[in-house]
Amino acid sequence: MTTNLDFIGDIHGYADKLKQLLKKLGYTVQGKGFQHDSRKVVFVGDFIDRGPHNPEVVEIARAMVDAENAYAVCGNHEHNAICFNTLAKNGYVRPHTVKNFKQHSTTMLQYHGNQKGYEDAIAWFKTLPLYIEHDAFRAVHATYDHASITTLKRLTNSGILSDDQYLEMANKNSELYKAVEITCKGKEIALPDGQSFFDKDGTERFDIRLKWWLDTQKNSIKNLSIIEDIEIADDQFLEVQSDYYKEDQKPVFFGHYWLKGEPNLYRNNICCLDYSVAKDGYIVAYRFNGEQELSNENLVFV
Repeated sequence: MTTNLDFIGDIHGYADKLKQLLKKLGYTVQGKGFQHDSRKVVFVGDFIDRGPHNPEVVEIARAMVDAENAYAVCGNHEHNAICFNTLAKNGYVRPHTVKNFKQHSTTMLQYHGNQKGYEDAIAWFKTLPLYIEHDAFRAVHATYDHASITTLKRLTNSGILSDDQYLEMANKNSELYKAVEITCKGKEIALPDGQSFFDKDGTERFDIRLKWWLDTQKNSIKNLSIIEDIEIADDQFLEVQSDYYKEDQKPVFFGHYWLKGEPNLYRNNICCLDYSVAKDGYIVAYRFNGEQELSNENLVFV
């Protein structure tokens, strides 16, 4: 794999924004996808849900991957869509609740009248790995947690789940389920004393997603929260040490966290590329050339 790569964050059905970004990066149309003379894309997942053109986003990304002009990892929305369509002994692996229907509804509606296209998209999602490991970088959708990645390396085909393993996702106590959840949905801890907050969708949450690159013994729970304006006292700390992604490790690229404002690196080896395109934010790329110290100058967005 080349190191002349453009990492692209969450797209969520915004095909027009994706095409604008690819053109800004110097890619030209090739069939349903795009190509560059000397560079390739790494998509970090979440192609679908929320936006107006989900099938077109899937077509563009899939065409680029099939033509070897791009690589892709599976986001939580792709994983959820697979589980939503996987029937186990006691019902669908992702239950067909009102909340889950709502999250996936725009995608299903846009495939209305094209059942084969929808099923083909789900089948393609199953081919996507949950992580990419390279000598110069790492890519995941949400969290590079060493223990979880080690589990995925041991149990899966380079991060790709089999049909039987998707059935295993119905068992929330399994080792595999926990590793997948952390990798594509984030590392979470319970708030103390039954505290809670409401997320962007109005759902009450009793856990926070960690900034998994921070030392849990040197930062308060408030500072560790991805959602920085969470209403919680800033003098509460975790009681136990949690592993974190160290400053001297290779760059890691990910999305998932609905960041706000102008894109900016958390640290010179930590690059989140999700800046809330579905909430009037940006679709973001990082132009990578193998450097081990990332720079804000290489962030490109529309």
